[in-house]
Amino acid sequence: MFGDCSFCPCFGNRNCGQTEPDLDPVLLVSGMGGSVLHAKRKKSGLETRVWVRILLADLEFKRKVWSLYNPKTGYTESLDKDTEIVVPEDDYGLYAIDILDPSFILKLIHFTEVYHFHDMIEMLVKCGYKKGTTLFGYGYDFRQSNRIDKLMEGLKVKLETAYKASGNRKVTLITHSMGGLLVMCFMSLHKDVFSKFVNKWITIASPFQGAPGCINDSLLTGLQFVEGIASFFFVSRWTMHQLLVECPSIYEMLANPDFKWKKQPQIKVWRKQSNDGESSAKLETYGPVESISLFKEALRNNELDYNGNSIALPFNFAILDWAAGTRQIINNAQLPDGVSYYNIYGTSYDTPFDVR
Repeated sequence: MFGDCSFCPCFGNRNCGQTEPDLDPVLLVSGMGGSVLHAKRKKSGLETRVWVRILLADLEFKRKVWSLYNPKTGYTESLDKDTEIVVPEDDYGLYAIDILDPSFILKLIHFTEVYHFHDMIEMLVKCGYKKGTTLFGYGYDFRQSNRIDKLMEGLKVKLETAYKASGNRKVTLITHSMGGLLVMCFMSLHKDVFSKFVNKWITIASPFQGAPGCINDSLLTGLQFVEGIASFFFVSRWTMHQLLVECPSIYEMLANPDFKWKKQPQIKVWRKQSNDGESSAKLETYGPVESISLFKEALRNNELDYNGNSIALPFNFAILDWAAGTRQIINNAQLPDGVSYYNIYGTSYDTPFDVR
């Protein structure tokens, strides 16, 4: 794809023919839905991939991934008490963020809808980066809060590992989407550690002020990662919805009500009205603050059936309170002196290739 790779698109000219290229380590951090998840049996230790998978995707997701938020711990916990959700660490963390369904059939037909960091990993390897020495990945349980202790500790360990493996060279972080929020929280909470291990930080489409279009839709109707006929083989929109209602990470990407938006995020709803036997429709508009009342109304009777038991899943105000704390942590974040920062983001609704 890049020939002899004398030019590396991300980091300028590289002599890829040299045996030991002079490269700073790179750590790739995924976003929402961008990590392979396994369900691990607590007794036997047996692991089964539950995200992403094609065969029995919806059934396994309902059985193993559906969860409830625990306000006492701040963690979202699986309804299946016999399993825990884990992220595989194979290939120095790269396996979990490369091809999200690495099954033989999908690789054979080159089903690119499940290719996440795959192309970037291949490019960096061709540019001289070596897995386990100068190239690492960090996948994580994206159900959880972007500031939860387990994720913060995991990122700290990964940064330190990359730093030491490369001969005490500072790390270049490349984060996609929600991964930018996770790193922002880490930088805010552990600024000294961040400054010690990080040299450059590159964010790609990170919703630092929220992702209202996607998140509003996720809370009201669910989330579909693929479209068309391929969607029939994936987790359904509604099955995903019943998980996301209990995910702190989703609430943490609601629109920041204090941000000065160029165009205020809105939800528009047509409501049916009846006067003197005649029906009409009225258009109502909800901004970031007003939308909370709409979520509460829309989800007031929401519930799921798990093993024959009905479980209420209304809009979760405990998670909303937690997310408000996360927003404050993000707002307080400051880039340490000596760390270079690059932000790649879209400037057009029409095409993702219109970026700056």
